[in-house]
Amino acid sequence: LAIGRGRVVRRPANARVALVSLGTRLAEALKAADRLEASGIGVTVADARFAKPLDEALLLDLAGSHEVLVTLEEGSVGGFGAMVLHLLAERGALDGGKVRVRTLTLPDSYQEHDTPERMYAEAGLDAASIVKAVEAALPAREAKPAPSGQPAGREGNVVSVSRRPR
Repeated sequence: LAIGRGRVVRRPANARVALVSLGTRLAEALKAADRLEASGIGVTVADARFAKPLDEALLLDLAGSHEVLVTLEEGSVGGFGAMVLHLLAERGALDGGKVRVRTLTLPDSYQEHDTPERMYAEAGLDAASIVKAVEAALPAREAKPAPSGQPAGREGNVVSVSRRPR
């Protein structure tokens, strides 16, 4: 295991979306990718493995070769997703609106105790929520309507953290 090196778990030739997981959300990322691919949307899934140091080459490659990049983590706002955004901004990967970036994190608020499955769903970190975030981020011509309380797909590099209203 090389320190600071992530790995691509799957990368189909038609991939338009990249899901980059840090931590235990990798299985949900793979489930979301299966659902999206069933509807004709190619998805690369990467396991970041490390928040620090970031695998800059991997992240820059994914941002440069996909229309949508979504980070998934069990951290809060200001964590891995923010570090990825900083890297992409510093390296000019966000210039020109070529990639749409979304960061999915745990909410920055108290979360009621429940089963892990329900807590992840409430936080927007289950496969169904990941699919919705990707569909909302895709260009308007292909995005499905966003459910109430979720951001709609927008042009450019819009960063959003999707949460279900309480």
